[in-house]
Amino acid sequence: QVQLVESGGGLVQAGGSLSLSCAFSGSFFSIYLMGWYRQAPGKQRELVAAILGSGSTNYADSAKGRFTISRDNAKKTVSLQMNSLNSEDSGVYYCNAKRGRNGARWEYDYWGQGTQVTVSS
Repeated sequence: QVQLVESGGGLVQAGGSLSLSCAFSGSFFSIYLMGWYRQAPGKQRELVAAILGSGSTNYADSAKGRFTISRDNAKKTVSLQMNSLNSEDSGVYYCNAKRGRNGARWEYDYWGQGTQVTVSS
């Protein structure tokens, strides 16, 4: 069983920076697709950034150039460095781990409990 624990959320002023971290407990971390998702009030959860075990990354358009996702396979952690934050970046940020893709589904799909990020303008 995989457990994900996020940390690093909080309140930051617009233009500021924040770093989120996710600790993975379980096996086979290096072969999981790790991602950060955001859910704002009244909106659907959306992908912010994702990273393969190889280090290949993918970003939402809103995150490109401002956010950086990284992972440490030895420490089993994934981080999200967020710069130039604005009010639209506010929401609950969730860490996600996926492996075993089968069409549109994943054999293993885990979520953390989420961490709140609030950007004040």
